[in-house]
Amino acid sequence: MLPAQKGRPHNLPSSMDMLPADPLYKRAPREDEQGKPLSDFMMIIPKLRTRPQHLIQDTVRKIERILNRHAGEVVFADLNLKLNVLWVVVRPSPGNCWNLPVEINHAVPDALLVAQPAF
Repeated sequence: MLPAQKGRPHNLPSSMDMLPADPLYKRAPREDEQGKPLSDFMMIIPKLRTRPQHLIQDTVRKIERILNRHAGEVVFADLNLKLNVLWVVVRPSPGNCWNLPVEINHAVPDALLVAQPAF
């Protein structure tokens, strides 16, 4: 999950665990508190892990700011630097899986939404 900023409380649980963890399908929620299914999206940020540490932290802060603004909608977020992948689980509502990635892409232009191609 994304790291919390000191002195900036928010509703999103966060950590900077750098230890191996269970696979995301075991950690990420699939249903909300009422048992309703959640939605998710994945973004790739090419070459993020190869950037200098200060640029990685700057990218994390930008993403965290956006996710915090949408704390009522975002249920879970995981940034995997090994894979350069951001996975976000949201409460389903019209546009969540499109508008939120667009907002992230505006702040982090390298962040690309992973989507099924049109057939």
